[in-house]
Amino acid sequence: MKALLSSRPVLWFLFLFNAVVAAAAPFAVDGAQGIATSVGMGVVSLGAGSALMRRRNANVA
Repeated sequence: MKALLSSRPVLWFLFLFNAVVAAAAPFAVDGAQGIATSVGMGVVSLGAGSALMRRRNANVA
């Protein structure tokens, strides 16, 4: 499972999908639930983005 979740296509999907949902959630869901959804999806997106950057830096060095 770890190999699947750390593959580049899966990380790109997690990064892009969660970023779009984080941006759209406050408009689609009203109130605190929309804000909480946006924050949660944003955290997952940032985690996937940081994994992509760490992997890119590891390949360069």
